[in-house]
Amino acid sequence: MIALPLLGAAILLLGGRRTDRWGHFLGVAMSLAAFVVAVVSFVEILGLPESERRRGIELYQFIPGIADMGLLIDPLSISFALLITGVGSLIHIYSVGYMSHDPDRRRFFAYLNLFVAAMLLLVLADNYVALFVGWEGVGLASYLLIGFWQFKPTAAAAAKKAFIVNRVGDFGLLIAIFTVWTTFGSVAFGDLSGATVSEAIGSGGASQGTITAIGLLLLLGACGKSAQLPLQSWLLDAMEGPTPVSALIHAATMVTAGVYLVVRSGAFFEAAPTAQLVVTIVGVATLLAGAIIGCAKDDIKKGLAGSTMSQIGYMMLGAGLGPVGYAFAIAHLITHGFFKANMFLGAGSVMHAMNDEVDMRRYGGLFSVMKVTAVTFIIGYLAIIGFPLLSGYFTKDGIIETAMEHNQILGWLAVVGAGITGFYMSRMIFMTFFGKKRWADDAHPHESPSVMTVPLVILSIGSIFLGAFLILDNRFMKFLAPAVGAPEELPAFHFVSTAGLATLALVAVGAAFAWFRYGAAEVPRVAPRGSFLTTFARRDLYGDALNETLFMRPGQWLARIAVFVDNRGIDGLVNGLAATIGGTSGRLRRVQTGYVRSYALSILFGAAVVVGALLYVGNM
Repeated sequence: MIALPLLGAAILLLGGRRTDRWGHFLGVAMSLAAFVVAVVSFVEILGLPESERRRGIELYQFIPGIADMGLLIDPLSISFALLITGVGSLIHIYSVGYMSHDPDRRRFFAYLNLFVAAMLLLVLADNYVALFVGWEGVGLASYLLIGFWQFKPTAAAAAKKAFIVNRVGDFGLLIAIFTVWTTFGSVAFGDLSGATVSEAIGSGGASQGTITAIGLLLLLGACGKSAQLPLQSWLLDAMEGPTPVSALIHAATMVTAGVYLVVRSGAFFEAAPTAQLVVTIVGVATLLAGAIIGCAKDDIKKGLAGSTMSQIGYMMLGAGLGPVGYAFAIAHLITHGFFKANMFLGAGSVMHAMNDEVDMRRYGGLFSVMKVTAVTFIIGYLAIIGFPLLSGYFTKDGIIETAMEHNQILGWLAVVGAGITGFYMSRMIFMTFFGKKRWADDAHPHESPSVMTVPLVILSIGSIFLGAFLILDNRFMKFLAPAVGAPEELPAFHFVSTAGLATLALVAVGAAFAWFRYGAAEVPRVAPRGSFLTTFARRDLYGDALNETLFMRPGQWLARIAVFVDNRGIDGLVNGLAATIGGTSGRLRRVQTGYVRSYALSILFGAAVVVGALLYVGNM
């Protein structure tokens, strides 16, 4: 699975321009081949007894005495592998049409293959060190893809921002890995089960504070990759990359890595209730923040980015609720991969038809000319707002109900987030596909070619049925049990519950309000100034301003002070010493005149001094 897309990336990058004519086909073929391997592995796992569904594969000695390079095939890793290769392959196919006129299409597909390979290493690794190699590979690939159109200053800046912000989270993950090794003497997942952690606490080998610190440091790493508060600022800027990149980052790869890390490290969080509580708080805060940001964005891709931030918040909330929450979180991650890829690629289809216009205020009435794109996008929209019997209804409502049972405050805040989701996603639908036409004069919207619409249709089918398949009869929870553990009592999905009815009611209110503001009423081409709250959301809750105030500007002053000390202090001392020696030597060399009479006079004077000194000493 890993070697195939990695080989594709190597051929396309090393082959250069000679591979331009067929490089995109190779990229698609390698991703599809990895998907086939993932499917075969999945079928093989299903054929094994539950107790044997964890298979380790040793590759080679990596860091002697610390970590070997090995892979772990279990229900959790294979679920991610299927998502990464399956949805990733559809994005590859879509990109053939979307990037058809780009002269660097071959390089783009090389980066896509590299992204898939790095993410597969991340989720298939059997220890934290190997996981970290894939983790950094994902960071590199995201940098290359977000800044793919590097001739755009905004794209280059967004790539650097994503790379730097993620380094903050990576620092936390590194310290966590060091602490795990120091405490347990191993970084292999197989050696770090819940029983092992509990035994270490009971025997005094590890303190409760150490386990809590490990959990919080792992969460810091997860916040960086999954764009959770307070490390979310890079996500919306990352929309500067080509739209397939946005779909790959948001649906199948990068932002899912943090959720995977928390669930894979469940043994630490279950042994540290404080860290587990912080995970849920971060998840709820982020799902609300992302939803609020999505309400004020006129850029269709940035609106979807705010949505991703919010939906990953739901997954983090579920990941902080123990074995029951793990299953709902990963199930929502998988269904979200389908409907969010569907909507991002749908947004790309709209942009493709509208001369790369991203402002929804310049759309309107596109349903009549882009029916396939519109219908598939609307299916994704219904899934994400939790419309009854679609995928999001089962997975997101499952997280909300589980949260209600653990903490009423967190549960009701998640319900409020669902209501806001109903508003901003309905706003996007009404502004894009319905209402009056607000197109530019040179816009001639049309349906995208089949190479772009077929992936949309496949993704929309998953958006309809996948949630029910995973959740009903606890099918996915039972499947994941060998990897993440099973709850003491399997929950039953309630089609009618207080939380479910409240969620549907708030979603309906949000959708109705969006219709009143953006469906029935005329949408102005220029965004009105809006209230303070609107400005607050448009500026991403002043996240960038906060980072500039707390980190960037103090960093600038620290750099200026360092330069001053270096120039006036260190360099001043060195240069001053050199100047003193140079000046002294310049003055001393004047003694050497080159005239014989001067030297004779000096000798005479010296001899007189010596004779005088001898006479003086002799008379004493």
